[in-house]
Amino acid sequence: MSSPDPYLELIRVKVREYMHECADHLAGGGAKDFEEYKFICGKVEALALVEREILDLTQKLVDE
Repeated sequence: MSSPDPYLELIRVKVREYMHECADHLAGGGAKDFEEYKFICGKVEALALVEREILDLTQKLVDE
């Protein structure tokens, strides 16, 4: 989806990149222990929620 607001799109892309970096770190066995694993999983979940909010806001702007 192309955003009517280029700043929203820039933030969404950065959030997605960071989310992928965290997931790649986990997939590559980068967590040194279970606590770090849980922490990074929490980051991925939070970033996914933020991205969803940005996408919903973008859709609202498109619909208006």
